[in-house]
Amino acid sequence: MPQKRLTMRKLKEVLRLDSLGLSQHRIARSCSISQSTVHEYLTAAQTAGVRWPLPADWDDAQVERTLFPQRPVPAFWRKHPEPDWAQIHQELQTHKDLTLQLVWQEGRENDPEGYGYSRFCDLYRRWLKKLDLVLRQEHRAGEKMFVDYAGATIPIHNPESGEVHPAAVFVAVLGASSYTFAEASSGQDLRSWVGSHMRAFEYFGGVTEVVVPDNLKSAVTHPSYYEPDLNPTYRDLGEHYGVAIIPARPYRARDKAKAEVGVQVVQRWIVAALRKRKFFSLEEVNQAIAELLARLNERPFRKRPGSRATLFAQLDRPALKPLPATRFQFGEWETARVNIDYHIEVGRHFYSVPYALVHQEVDVHLTAETVEVLHRGVRVASHIRSDVPAKATSLPEHMPKAHQRYLGRTPSTLIEDGQQVGPSTGQLVEAILQAKRHPEQGYRSCLGILRLAKTYPPERMEAAARRCLRARAYNFQSMDSILKNQLDRLPLPGDPPAQSTVEHDNIRGAGYFDSPPEIDPPVIQ
Repeated sequence: MPQKRLTMRKLKEVLRLDSLGLSQHRIARSCSISQSTVHEYLTAAQTAGVRWPLPADWDDAQVERTLFPQRPVPAFWRKHPEPDWAQIHQELQTHKDLTLQLVWQEGRENDPEGYGYSRFCDLYRRWLKKLDLVLRQEHRAGEKMFVDYAGATIPIHNPESGEVHPAAVFVAVLGASSYTFAEASSGQDLRSWVGSHMRAFEYFGGVTEVVVPDNLKSAVTHPSYYEPDLNPTYRDLGEHYGVAIIPARPYRARDKAKAEVGVQVVQRWIVAALRKRKFFSLEEVNQAIAELLARLNERPFRKRPGSRATLFAQLDRPALKPLPATRFQFGEWETARVNIDYHIEVGRHFYSVPYALVHQEVDVHLTAETVEVLHRGVRVASHIRSDVPAKATSLPEHMPKAHQRYLGRTPSTLIEDGQQVGPSTGQLVEAILQAKRHPEQGYRSCLGILRLAKTYPPERMEAAARRCLRARAYNFQSMDSILKNQLDRLPLPGDPPAQSTVEHDNIRGAGYFDSPPEIDPPVIQ
C-alpha cells in the first residue's frame, strides 16, 4: 500500500479514536505513530474545525487540503537508527562463540556511519540493565480485552475418512476481572480471528475500550517493533465496535501477560481436561468447551476471595460499553487496477467501475454479499457479489455515452430507425438481421447503413436499398459502394425503360383518339 495512503488512513484513525475519548498516548500506541504526530493531527483538525466522522464525500486529497493547507516541509535531521538489541541479545545467547565486537563489525559493514564500537557497547549494556525491569500493570474496569491463540490444539476426527484436523483455541481475557472466553475454530485465518472476537464481545455482553492482540498475521499485516500495521479488516472490526486495537510489542510477552496467563489456564483446565474425549465436529468441541468454561469462571481464587465470575459482575460488566445494534459484517480488502474495459477482476469475476478510472488503482471491500470499490477513500461503485467465473457484472452508468447507445440497440429499434429513412431501407435492415445466425452479428452493418443516411438524401438511400434487396446484397459494403459509384441513379435490371413524354400544343395525345368522333350539326338552309 502506498505510504501516502497509509498516512491518510492513520490520520483518520487518530480522529476516530480521539472522538472515543482516548488520550494522545493511547492513540499513538494504537496507530503506531509518535505522540507528537498525534498532537499535530488533532491540532490541525481543531484549527480547521474538522470533527469525526468526516463528510462522506471527502476523499484523501480533500482531507489533506483542509487540515494542512500550507504544510511546511519537515526539516532534515540525522540520527543513527537504534539497533535491535533484543535480536542481538538473542543471537549472543544462541551462539556461544559470537562476540559483541563481531556483531558491531557486521553492522558497520551495512552502515559505515553507524555507532562506534565503544558507543555501541555502552548502549547495549544500558539496554541489558533494563532487561529485567517489570512494570506492574493496573487494569481499569472495562478497559482492556487481551486476545490470543493457545499453543495447544484439539484434534477433530473425520468420521468418513478418519483424517484428523487440529482445531485452534481462541482465548479472550478481560483485564480487571480476568473473566475468560474460549472457543475452538477451524484455524487461525482472518475469518476465524474476526468471528472469535465477535463471539467474545457477545459472550461478555459488551465492548471494552481497548483490545490487545498478539502480532499474528490475522491481526497485523506488517509486524514491526515501532510501526506495526493492522489488517484493514481487523481495523474495520475495531471501528464497528468502537474499540482501539493496540498490538503488543513483538518479543514482549509481558505486554499481554493477562493473555499469557489466560492461555495457560485454558490449556490446563479445558484443553487438558478434554484430552481423552474424541470429537467429530467443531460444534461438539465448542459445546464441551462451553461447559468447562462456565466452571473455570466460577472456580474460586486460591489467594483472594471471589472468582472470575463475581469480579466480572462487580467490575467489568457495569463498565463495558454496549454492543452495536448490528453485528459486524466480515469483509476483506484487496487492491485492484482498473482494466481498459473499465472493469476490475475479483475472484475471477469482473465488476464495472466508472470509465474515468481506467488504469487507476482502487481499493475493493469484499463481503459475503457485496463488492464495494473505493477510490481515494470515496466509494465509486457497489455490486452484488457473484461467484460465476469469467463473467461480468456491469452497470450502464459506468459506461461512456457511446457504449450506452450501442448496448441500447435492439433489432426492433434498428428496423424502426431504417423505416424512418424509407420502407426499402427498413426492409434492408431487417434482411441483414435475419441473414445472421445471431442478430447482434449484423448490428455493425445496420449502424453503418443508418450512418449513410446522414450523408445521402432519402431518395438515393431508398434507391440504393432497392438495388441491394434486388441483388440480395445484405451488407454495408454493397450499400456504400452503390452510393459512392452513383449506381442508385441507374434503372434496376429487368425494369422497362422510362419513356419521356413531350408536351406540345399541336400534339393531341393518345386520349384524343380513344374518344368517339364528333358529328357536325346539320346545316339548315
